[in-house]
Amino acid sequence: MRPNTLAEAVDRICAGAPQDTTLAEFLDTFDLAATGRAQYETIEDEPALTQNGRLDALVGAIAEYLAKQRRLGRVPAWVCDPARRLAEPWFTTSSPSDAMREYLTFSSPAEFASRNIFTEEQPLRRARGPHPVKV
Repeated sequence: MRPNTLAEAVDRICAGAPQDTTLAEFLDTFDLAATGRAQYETIEDEPALTQNGRLDALVGAIAEYLAKQRRLGRVPAWVCDPARRLAEPWFTTSSPSDAMREYLTFSSPAEFASRNIFTEEQPLRRARGPHPVKV
């Protein structure tokens, strides 16, 4: 069963669920929400701080990015917490070369780069099959 909110996803990760899978499942929940209001409700409640700086910053970036990309009209206030920013840069590849660091520095969306997270141009894209045709 997918997490219903980003806060619930973080709770599951803290309880031992795999981070990548749990966040991907949350993104499915967000994308399947019927309205912009329903999408906002999935990111509205602040996830608990985990003492894992990367995860805390990442969920702030995810919430802000989704709110802006989907034009939800507002961004949850909790994303501005200084605890949602990293002191040191995090390049999200396993062993970035100098060229990869440069690429990630310039391609990272502002919502991620402002938190010192350097990632690809579309960090939340998901592979999707074709939508069923409605008859």
